[in-house]
Amino acid sequence: MDKDALAALLFFIILLLIQSKLSTAADPIYTDCPNGPSTKNYSLNTPFENNLRVILQNLTSRTPLTGFYNTSMGNNPDRVHGQALCRGDTDAKTCQSCIDTAARRLLETCKSVNAIIWYESCQVRYSIQSFFSMQVYTGKYVEWETQGKNISNPDHFNKILTYLMRNITSEAAYNSSKRMFATGEVKFSQEKIIHGLVQCTRDIKEADCHSCLNQALGDLRGCCYASQGGIIVSRNCNVRFELYSFYNSSGNLLKYPTSKGDKWKPWVIALVVSIPTLVLTVLIVSCIVYQNLKGGQEEDEKKSQLALLQELASPKGISMTQACELMSSEELPFLDLSIIRAAANNFANANKLGQGGFGTVYKGVLPDGKEIAVKRLSKKSWQGFEEFKNEVILIAKLQHRNLVRLVGCGIEEEEKVLIYEFMPNKSLDFIIFDSERRKQLDWKTCFNIIGGIARGLLYLHEDSRLKIIHRDLKPSNVLLDHEMAAKISDFGMARIFDENQNTEKTRRVAGTYGYMSPEYAMEGLFSVKSDVFSFGVILLEILSGKKNSGFYHTELAPTLLAYAWQLWSGGKGQEFIDPMLLETSPTEEVVRCLHIGLLCIQEDPEDRPTMSFVLVLLGFKSVDPPEPKPPAFSLGRIVQVDKPLIADPSMDQINSVIFPR
Repeated sequence: MDKDALAALLFFIILLLIQSKLSTAADPIYTDCPNGPSTKNYSLNTPFENNLRVILQNLTSRTPLTGFYNTSMGNNPDRVHGQALCRGDTDAKTCQSCIDTAARRLLETCKSVNAIIWYESCQVRYSIQSFFSMQVYTGKYVEWETQGKNISNPDHFNKILTYLMRNITSEAAYNSSKRMFATGEVKFSQEKIIHGLVQCTRDIKEADCHSCLNQALGDLRGCCYASQGGIIVSRNCNVRFELYSFYNSSGNLLKYPTSKGDKWKPWVIALVVSIPTLVLTVLIVSCIVYQNLKGGQEEDEKKSQLALLQELASPKGISMTQACELMSSEELPFLDLSIIRAAANNFANANKLGQGGFGTVYKGVLPDGKEIAVKRLSKKSWQGFEEFKNEVILIAKLQHRNLVRLVGCGIEEEEKVLIYEFMPNKSLDFIIFDSERRKQLDWKTCFNIIGGIARGLLYLHEDSRLKIIHRDLKPSNVLLDHEMAAKISDFGMARIFDENQNTEKTRRVAGTYGYMSPEYAMEGLFSVKSDVFSFGVILLEILSGKKNSGFYHTELAPTLLAYAWQLWSGGKGQEFIDPMLLETSPTEEVVRCLHIGLLCIQEDPEDRPTMSFVLVLLGFKSVDPPEPKPPAFSLGRIVQVDKPLIADPSMDQINSVIFPR
């Protein structure tokens, strides 16, 4: 080969490498462009497309000035709203180039009227609906090069990672000079440093930014528990960590706190011991004097307190004013009952979506066209009022893409209603137990539903501001949105745990048999592992298409759980799976899910995995699940009950088990 030919060949190879690198750099890390029969698309050469092109041009030219920009263009129904955000460490040139690439990609590959695309350096979003200043968490996992590379000692690693990410989360949200962007570093070992980055769109409030980032960190823990790096992107916030520096700014170097046994001087010890003793003595003397002065008033006060509790528990004993005072701290909108009645067509049977233990759910449409689901609690149900309070107090504090969002409530004398976002695909049981509707499900959809339920439970158990046990998880309490994403609902039975509390016992067992763990059904003991058991039952029902309760009258086994165990232990686990699912699924993956389900329903709560480990098993095939032990109720010790088991009203329920974190 002569020199000219060799030079030409080298030039061609270099050109290919450059093109390959440019192509890779131009690939987004995630694109959310809804596509399907329920999705609205725009047509070419229409007012909407023209408005969209103008919006994208404006975003490209204006965003680099500050790193964030949003704007709207046109008139309804063709009005377009657009927003762009560049990573806080990028310069104007990089920002503009990234947004230009993102805009071109959206025009070329997406024809939906709602879309968002993420690159490493920027994100661009447009919609037919106004979304500015609205924080709705929709976290997405990003398949990343370091995500599959595991680390040693993951528990210690995650403690340090959590410390880092929580610190920079607070910095981004509440330090106005940071403009909702922060980076940080912390040493994991002598050689390794964890680098973290968090960012929010600047149109949301500080508290919303903090909430969004906390939810993203919960998903980050679920997807990347044992990984060397990971990314979660959402509409309003993004988080990322790596074991190498991937940003251009100088990250704040943090020091992970370690406990040190400081030596105290003798006089300090004497002072510390003597002060509590003196205070205790004063308190005892004060109490004695107080009791003598108060005399017989104590009994009257107890009666007064009891009457107050009973009045609060009575549906007739609370006015609209009292209700607002009771829940004013929850920042939850109260709607006038006349508006709610009109929205639900005066609670007509035609609007009825379903009925539960505490009331009926109706579909409604608000004056602005927004679809809602209205839960109308039973007028005669004492527990209905307790559920109303409990659900408002709990769910108003929670925001996660796998939890149904409570958007308002109303109360007027005996009438009590809760208003939720509308779920067009109804509940999970409506789909998986109907032979015709089940045909719509493929394995990918089922696997996403399983993962969604798991992420929702992980948020409740470990990643929310409160440690919450649901206590009534079942397919009818798992709702499906327009994209078939799973959302956990119905928090009337839920209980808040203290951060260090693991188990609680109640004399009043409330829930649905078939999904209740054995320790809860038989002894009243509940914990996060009670929810894990319920999750395991639902997982087996999704895989088989059969109800756990449906096995009481079969010859196969006394329960669905026992049937799954019999086939598994006999090496025939594949026979448990619905044949229709096997047609659309890798056999190894679906049998692995059966394995995970059997781990969740083991009789001893200590043997059941945590939800964080369940997500690790679902996401990482390289992690081998342990061998399961025989499940609870495998000998058929369960009693069939068609309706939820609800306790009678008592003061034990008035003083419900709530331990604020």
